[in-house]
Amino acid sequence: MITGEIKSKIDHIWNAFWSGGISNPLEVMEQMTFLLFIRRLDEIQIAKERKANRLKLEIEHPIFTVEQDALRWSKFITLGDPAQLYELVSSQVFPFIKNIGSEENSTYSHHMKDARFTIPTPALLTKVVDLLADVPMDDKDTKGDIYEYMLGKIASAGQNGQFRTPRHIIKMIVDLMQPKPTDTICDPACGTAGFLVAASEYLNEHHSSEIFASPETTKRFSEETFFGYDFDSTMLRIGSMNMMLHGVENPSIENRDSLSEAHSHIDSKYSLILANPPFAGSLDAEACAKNIQSIVKTKKTELLFLALFLRLLKTGGRAAVIVPDGVLFGSSTAHKALRQKIVEEQQLEAIISMPSGVFKPYAGVSTAIMIFTKTMSGGTEKVWFYDMQADGFSLDDKRNELDASKHDNNNIPDILARFQNLAAEKDRTATEQSFLVDKADIAANGYDLSINRYKEVVYDHVEYEVPSKILADLEALEQDILNGINELKGLLK
Repeated sequence: MITGEIKSKIDHIWNAFWSGGISNPLEVMEQMTFLLFIRRLDEIQIAKERKANRLKLEIEHPIFTVEQDALRWSKFITLGDPAQLYELVSSQVFPFIKNIGSEENSTYSHHMKDARFTIPTPALLTKVVDLLADVPMDDKDTKGDIYEYMLGKIASAGQNGQFRTPRHIIKMIVDLMQPKPTDTICDPACGTAGFLVAASEYLNEHHSSEIFASPETTKRFSEETFFGYDFDSTMLRIGSMNMMLHGVENPSIENRDSLSEAHSHIDSKYSLILANPPFAGSLDAEACAKNIQSIVKTKKTELLFLALFLRLLKTGGRAAVIVPDGVLFGSSTAHKALRQKIVEEQQLEAIISMPSGVFKPYAGVSTAIMIFTKTMSGGTEKVWFYDMQADGFSLDDKRNELDASKHDNNNIPDILARFQNLAAEKDRTATEQSFLVDKADIAANGYDLSINRYKEVVYDHVEYEVPSKILADLEALEQDILNGINELKGLLK
C-alpha cells in the first residue's frame, strides 16, 4: 500500500489540475496517465541502456532514437523554462506517444487516435511535471498502488453502476482461476483493464518460460490472449496504456457495447472470463442482443451480463465474476430462471460472499464472486460457499491496511488454499466459514444462492435464574434504594 506521504503528493497533483482549470476527473486521470506513460517509457529505455552496457551490445528495440533523446522524461524535466517545456511536450512529446505502434495499427495506436493533450498552460504543466517527478515509482507494487489510488478518484458509482474493483480482490480472483498460457481471457466490461493486467502478471510470473518459448508463443501472448470491451473511449485509452506498460503490446481492447445486437455474432469464443460488470443499470429490450434475451428475459444489466458470459464462453470455459447479492436471491422470474440455468445446465462451483465494505468508500454494496464452468450438459453436484468477512483492510470508508497475517483481518489466503482443495471441504458443516451444499438442497430452496440460506448460526447456550429469584433480587435492590433515601431525608432535617 502507498504511504500517506505519497497519497498527499498525488492529492497535490490532483488539486493542481483542478485549480489550473481541468475539473473533469476522467480528463485529469487521462492527462496524468499520459505523463506517467512518458515517464515509464524513459524508465524502460534506461533499463535497456544499462543491459546493453553490461553486455557490451547495441540497445535492443530502443524506444527513443538518438534524434528523439530530447523527448525523454529525464531530459525534459531539467528544462528551466515553462514555455519551452510546454512547447516541447505539446508539439513533440505528446505526438510521439500518440503515434507509437501506428505502423502496426496496434490496439494502443487505435485508441490514441482521438487522444488530446488538454493541459492548458505552461505554468500548470510545469507544476504537474515537478510534482510527478517527486513521486517514487521504482517499486512495481507502489506503481500499481499509485495508479489504483488515482483511479479511485474517478470511481464514483455512475449511472451505469460501475465500481472500480480493488486490486487485491482482482488478484485474488485471478489466483483462484490460475490462467494458463493457452487461455483466451476476456473482460466484456473492462474499464481500465484491471483484470486483464492482473491475468498478464500472473502468466508472466508462473508461465514466463512457456510464453516466451518462441516468437509464435510471444506473439500469441501479446496479441491473441487478452480481450477487453468497453464503450468509454477514455477508459479504453487508459486501459491500453495500462496493458502496454505491463508488457502486453497489442491486446484486443475494443470500443464495444457488449450487450448490443451489433455484437451478437460473437459466440463461444473465450476460455476464461474475469469481470465485474455494471450493476444497477437497466437496458431497453430493443437495445439488447436477441440471443441474450433468449437466455434471460430482463432489463437488468447484472443479469444480462451473466447471460452474455454464458454466450461468450467456449464449452469448457470458466468464469469468475462479481455479482451484487440481489442476483443470488432475487425473486423475480428472470433471477430464478438464470440461477436455475447456471445450476442445472452448467457447472456452478463456488459462491464467495464478500463483505459490503470491499467497495468502500465508493459504494457499500454487498457482492459475491460467482465461479462456474460452461458445460451445456450440467455437472453441478455440490457448490462451495465461503463467508468472507475480512480482506486485509478495514471495512470502513478509510480502508486502512490491517495485519494481513491474522485470519480475522484477512481471509484471502484461506479462500485460495481451500478452493484449490475442495475435496477436503466435504466434512465441514454449515456452521463453519466455508462448506459445501448439495445441488438438491439448492434446487429445493428455489435455486437461492445466498450463503445465509444455508449457513447455520450456532447460538451460545445461556442459563438464566428462575423468574422468582430475579424478582426477589429486584425487590431487595428496591428496598436498599428506599433505605438510602430515608437516610438522606434524616440528614436533611
